[in-house]
Amino acid sequence: MIRTFVTAFLISIVGLTSSGQAQTQLQLNNEILFEQLRQIHRLSTRELDTLRAIFAGSGYMGQGNPAISRHPITTEQCRAGIPGGQNGYLSARNERICGERYMVPLYDPRTQRPQDATSCIDQFEFPNIPCTYPVVWTKASEAAQVCAAQGKRLCDAHEWEGACAGALEPPDYRFDLARGVSASTAVGRMRAAHNAQYEPTQSWSYGPTYQRGTCAAASQKSSTCGGGGYNSCGSNTYPTGSFPDCQSDLGVFDLNGNAAEHMNLPLAPDQMTSTGSTTLGVTEMKGSWFIFDNYRAHPDWCRWRAPYWHGTRVLSSGSHENYHLGFRCCNTVN
Repeated sequence: MIRTFVTAFLISIVGLTSSGQAQTQLQLNNEILFEQLRQIHRLSTRELDTLRAIFAGSGYMGQGNPAISRHPITTEQCRAGIPGGQNGYLSARNERICGERYMVPLYDPRTQRPQDATSCIDQFEFPNIPCTYPVVWTKASEAAQVCAAQGKRLCDAHEWEGACAGALEPPDYRFDLARGVSASTAVGRMRAAHNAQYEPTQSWSYGPTYQRGTCAAASQKSSTCGGGGYNSCGSNTYPTGSFPDCQSDLGVFDLNGNAAEHMNLPLAPDQMTSTGSTTLGVTEMKGSWFIFDNYRAHPDWCRWRAPYWHGTRVLSSGSHENYHLGFRCCNTVN
C-alpha cells in the first residue's frame, strides 16, 4: 500500500509519460535500496546522503531500467530457495575478520588461515545483499565513489581473481611492460604475459571446467537491445546468490554470470588500491554476465584479464557504463 501510494505521488510530479514513469520507478527502487543498505549494512545518514548524491548525478544507476528489465526470478523466490533466507549467508567469523556483514577474507588456503587475511571482498555484487538485483549502469568512477562512501575501495584485479580462483596470490603485475607506453599498449602487453602464465591452470569460481546452468548466466537479452542503450536494453539479472553452487572456495558468489564487474587494473605500483593508493589505474571488466550460457562472448576463467575494452582511467568521468555492468568492493583489514 505504501509503495503504491509513493509511486502514484511521484508520477503525479513528473507526469504520466512512460519515460517519466520509468524514471519515477527507478527513483523509488533506489530509495528502497538505500533503506536496505541502512538496515543491513548499518550505513549512517551521512553515508546514505553521499550515495544518494552519486546515484542522482548518474541518472541511470540502479537495478536496471524498470520499464524494460525482465528479471528471471523474484527476490522472494530467491530467498525461498536459500536455507535460512538472507541470513543463511551470514558468517560471524567473517564479520569479525572483515568488520562488515557479507564480506569474506581473501587469503591463500594452502599457506594461510582466514584470520591471516589483510583484505576482504564483498560476498555479492553491490549492494552486497543476498537476493537483491545488482546495481548496474555504473561508471568505474562511480563504483569507486560508492565503495569509498562505505569506507571500502574498488578491488585490484588480482584480488578479484584470487576471490574467484579460491586463493589470493601476491600481486603479479608486470609494471616493467607498462613503462613509457600508452595505456592501451601497456594493458595489451601486461595481459598477454599474465594470461600466458595462468591459462594452463585456468578455472572458474565453481571448478576446473565451464558449466552451463551453474551460475546466473541463462537469462535472455531484451529483444530491443542493440547497441546497449538505456532505453532499449533491460538489465535482466538474477537476484544475487540465487545460484548457491556459483561460489568460489572462499565463499564469493556470482563472479561468473549475473553482472560483469568493474575492477582497478594498476599500471604502476602507486596505482594499487590494496596498498592504499587513491590514484588508481585503468578500468577492467571482470567476469561474465547474465546471458553467458547462451552467448559466450569471451573467455571468463578466473585469472583471465580482458582487453582494454572501453578503456579509461578508473577515475575518469567518461568511464564506461552498461546494462550488464556492476561492481563489488574490497576493504583492507588490520
